[in-house]
Amino acid sequence: MSKPANEKKRNRRSKVQMLPEQLKTELDAMLRDGRLSQQEVLDVINRQIESSGLPEDAKVSQSGLSRYATRMEKIGAKIRQSREVAEVWTAKLGNQPTSEVGKLLQEVVRTMAFDTSMHMSESEEPIEPKALSQMALAIQRVEQAAMTSHKREKEIRKAFAEEAAAAAEEVAHAQGLTREGITAIKAQILGIA
Repeated sequence: MSKPANEKKRNRRSKVQMLPEQLKTELDAMLRDGRLSQQEVLDVINRQIESSGLPEDAKVSQSGLSRYATRMEKIGAKIRQSREVAEVWTAKLGNQPTSEVGKLLQEVVRTMAFDTSMHMSESEEPIEPKALSQMALAIQRVEQAAMTSHKREKEIRKAFAEEAAAAAEEVAHAQGLTREGITAIKAQILGIA
């Protein structure tokens, strides 16, 4: 059975996507730079297509470039927004242990998984087994990451307490504390971990 025409068109790569890697990299750089208008970028890239010996039909159209630039701008906006959110939270948690940032990211993924599952359950369409499997796998990985993070945090606390106890023992010994006093201080420090 053949695919509908609009599905064929959606799955087809654009002329921009089919450009040789070097030309596409240059095109992306010119669009990101923003010093040239789209028309100027189009002229430059089409001249380069011509001079590189590619066929005439490899040239990019104004509408094709515009669609590509719009798509890239949307992706860029999402990336910028993600970075801004990360910067805000990193600044807020900057003096917190790195595990706090990890916990935050785990919570973000949990929230996204919950929102996605709620959206899927509200849909009239049946949930595809593959989507359900991927959701379960994502949740499993988040929980594994949380357990690993918790275990690592405990190991770090224990190592820190052992170092602090050793340092306290040296200072206490140098100050002439009794063996029982030193043992009590170490026990107190190690009990915190």
